[in-house]
Amino acid sequence: MSPASSAMRKPAASMAVAASATGSTEPAVAVASVPRKPRSFDGLFRILALIGVGFLVPLVRMARGDDPRRQMRDLWRLLGVPLLAIAMFVFLWSRVSAGIQTSLGQIPGPVAVLEQAGALWQDHQAERLKADAFYERQAQRNAERLMEDPQATIVEHRYTGKPTYIDQIFTSLRTVFTGFLFATLLAVPIGIVCGMSRTMNAAFNPFVQIFKPISPLAWLPIVTMLVSALYVSEDPFFPKSFLTSAITVALCSLWPTVINTSLGVASIDRDLLNVAKVLKLNWSTRLVKLVLPSSLSLIFTGMRLSLGVGWMVLIAAEMLAQNPGLGKFIWDEFQNGSSDSIGRMMVAVLTIGIIGFLLDRVMLALQSLTDFSARR
Repeated sequence: MSPASSAMRKPAASMAVAASATGSTEPAVAVASVPRKPRSFDGLFRILALIGVGFLVPLVRMARGDDPRRQMRDLWRLLGVPLLAIAMFVFLWSRVSAGIQTSLGQIPGPVAVLEQAGALWQDHQAERLKADAFYERQAQRNAERLMEDPQATIVEHRYTGKPTYIDQIFTSLRTVFTGFLFATLLAVPIGIVCGMSRTMNAAFNPFVQIFKPISPLAWLPIVTMLVSALYVSEDPFFPKSFLTSAITVALCSLWPTVINTSLGVASIDRDLLNVAKVLKLNWSTRLVKLVLPSSLSLIFTGMRLSLGVGWMVLIAAEMLAQNPGLGKFIWDEFQNGSSDSIGRMMVAVLTIGIIGFLLDRVMLALQSLTDFSARR
């Protein structure tokens, strides 16, 4: 017997011995240990990048044992460079503002703006305490009145104190989302119709090209007159100024959604449409099964652009319509003319920018959920 054949017989003999030792009549099968794949963090990395904290990705990679030098370079690029740029901006801001005098006083530096932000928060807390005390007194009076007369009619009054800065922020968010909802409900169907029909696209294209560049300052007086003429009620559900701002936002922000929706629908693979014709699918089935899934990513791209445009338009609309919100807050501070007005206006400007960034992050995350190309 050759050495090779004897070597081949040894594993078989050992397997037979193992089978006899266990008392099994079936031949034993050698199970090789399969190395486990390292856990993938790609989904986590995408989420961190979408919410604007992509600088955490190198830290997670270093914790996993990846190349530390490369991860440090990525960390410097994603976190160090932006922080250095912000620090340089704050330094230049503090230096330049110290030498500029206006009719309302010196331009406030970063420290003064931060102090005004703290003062606005304290004003908000003080106003909330007043509101809580008002409702407590009202509840106590109502309880005493019911004790005297159980049949008495109780009327709940709302606290009518001045809106705080935080209240103005939520008012602006409510207004922009109302206008954005109007725009989306109008723009998506128009874009779908234009994308599916060349005739309808040719019919709507002149209106898109004409109305898209119109400024909100031009729309606002017309919308104000129309709302005053058509929205007549002794007890209106929405204030007229709120509707005026929301409709102006909708008129100015719907065009990116119309254009991107039309482009997404028109870019559908023709083979899919030919298959739909062969299968004799009706219009609604083609819309739900083919058109919307294929164009959803571009639709959300248009909605993301529309929300950004609407947030910019809102400030000008609130200033002119005198609708409570950040725009009116800036205008009131400008008219106030106190020494703290500039600092408060700069707080509002920074707040507008930060909220705009967060809104864009939210829409980008929603858009990524509709993009299936990276997960195929």
